[in-house]
Parts: sequence; C-alpha cells; structure tokens
Amino acid sequence: MMNFHANILKKNGEKEFVVIPYEIFVKIQGELDDYECLKALRQAKAEEANSKTTSFNQVKKQLNIK
Repeated sequence: MMNFHANILKKNGEKEFVVIPYEIFVKIQGELDDYECLKALRQAKAEEANSKTTSFNQVKKQLNIK
C-alpha cells in the first residue's frame, strides 16, 4: 500500500473530493491499468480453458516448416 497525504475536500459537510500529488495519481493509474489487464487476461484464459489446442510442431508440419 502506498503511503501519502491526501487532502479531503468537503461540500455541505460531506466528503466530496480527494486531492493527491500528481506523482501518486500516476502510480495509482498505472496500478489500475495493470489490474484491468490482469482481469482481461484471466477472463480470456477462463473462456479458452476447454478450447482445442495445436502444438507448435503440428503447426510447423501444417505449414511445411522444418
């Protein structure tokens, strides 16, 4: 977990916004992007779990590659 100081801005007594240093924002954004990619990868892997596969050697034979 990242440690940083965030400023919380209130509107009508309720927490409305958080102000953080730009450097921290960029790090958080990168982590979120990585997480979204990981979720997509896991979903694709689950969807293809029972799919038929072809070995590299079989593909080489089909393409007549030695």
